[in-house]
Formats: sequence, structure tokens, C-alpha cells
Amino acid sequence: MTTLGQVPYAEALALQDRLRTARQADATPDCLLLLEHPPVYTRGRRTQPGDLPMPEQWYRAKGIGIQDSDRGGQVTYHAPGQLVGYPIMRVRSVHDFVHTMESAMIAALADEGIAAEVRDGLTGVWVGDAKIGSIGIHVSRGVTTHGFAINVDNDLQPFDWIHPCGVDNAHMTSIHTETGDAGMTCFRKRIAHRFAEQFGFRQRLVSSQRLLHMALTEPSATVAAGRDDAQRNVRSQLRWASSRPATTTPA
Repeated sequence: MTTLGQVPYAEALALQDRLRTARQADATPDCLLLLEHPPVYTRGRRTQPGDLPMPEQWYRAKGIGIQDSDRGGQVTYHAPGQLVGYPIMRVRSVHDFVHTMESAMIAALADEGIAAEVRDGLTGVWVGDAKIGSIGIHVSRGVTTHGFAINVDNDLQPFDWIHPCGVDNAHMTSIHTETGDAGMTCFRKRIAHRFAEQFGFRQRLVSSQRLLHMALTEPSATVAAGRDDAQRNVRSQLRWASSRPATTTPA
């Protein structure tokens, strides 16, 4: 598992694409990226026109970007203070994968003293009637991208400006809202431990620099036509990663 800090959404997509290609070729092992995004609404494959009820320019004037995504689900919100996890993993059963991810989220939240649970017919994790963690994934040739997001201490108001996850009258909560206290560094360690535990991984260190170099240099005959753009984005991540200390807790 590798911690990347705050990464623009489009650059995280490019990195996931490269890592997925490498994993499909069995050139890299399963991995989990832990990061945050600048403010952005992302529209999944099932997004409906009414999920963003205001004109796009209205949201952009609030400093929030809008990005289409190939993940499942509808519209959601990412921002600093929300922990995002992107597992790049080979899976056999999507149902089991999602269930195990939910179990890891629930266990990590329990470590914070929060009794979270799943709700029948819905993905993600809830505290009473409020949602604290969301899940949206994409599977291509047996390998996952995208993943989960857990509200730690982010501003929740932007969720009120959309129809989050397509759930009627959905209310959002966070670790800070539930406990009055929240630390991203501490919770990141909790979710890393619980994710590895639930999936049967042994945690080991992989620096962000090494991971990004693997994503850029892995040879493959199946890279899509947009490879040059993806490589430019990944190279920008390499420059960014090499300029900051590595803070990793990988598996």
C-alpha cells in the first residue's frame, strides 16, 4: 500500500490505468493507493442528469471541478480531508471484493469508536441514517480500479449541492462529525492495517517513487492510444513524488 498525499483526480486516473495494465500482465502485485483529491465531483457510469441539479459553472465557481469516471455508481464528492483508497487488484468475485472492502472500512471505523454498518441493497458504509464511506469500482480483464472513500474531516456541505450516490435524501457524516476528533495520519494507518487484514495481505513498504516508476516503465502491447497523455500525467506525478518525502505503508 502506498500513500500519495493529495493528487488531482485526472492524474490519479492515469496512474491507475498504468498500474492496471501492469497488473493485468502480472508485472506488478496487487496494491492499494491511499490519497486525497482536491475538490471535485465525479460522475460514475450510472449518473443521472438530476444528480448535479445546478449548472456546472455554478459548481466550478465554488472551486469544485467536475470529472467523468468509468467507475460504477452515480455522482459523489472528493476533497481534502477525505481518505480515498484505490485497490489495483486481481479479483474473481466482484461481490466478495466489495463485501471485503466494506468489512475493512467498518473495522477501521470501529477502531475510531464508530459503529458503522452496511445497508441492504446499497453499497458503502453507514452510521445510522448517514453515510460515511462510499464505494465505486471498475473491473477490466479481472483487475479493479477506483475503490472507496471515507469522510475523515472534510467539509460535508458540498454533498448537499448534489444527489450523492443516487440515494434519495442521503445525509453524509464524517469521523470528525461523529467523534469530535479526527486525524488523517492515524486513520490512514488504521485502514491500511484493516484492509490488509481483511484481504489476507502482508504489509510491506513500497515507496511512491518506486510505484510510479513501475507504472511508467512497465512494458505492454495493450496500452491504449492515449498512452502519451497518460505518461505525461504519470511523469508529472514522478516529479511531484521525487520532490517530497516518501510516506508509505504498503502491502
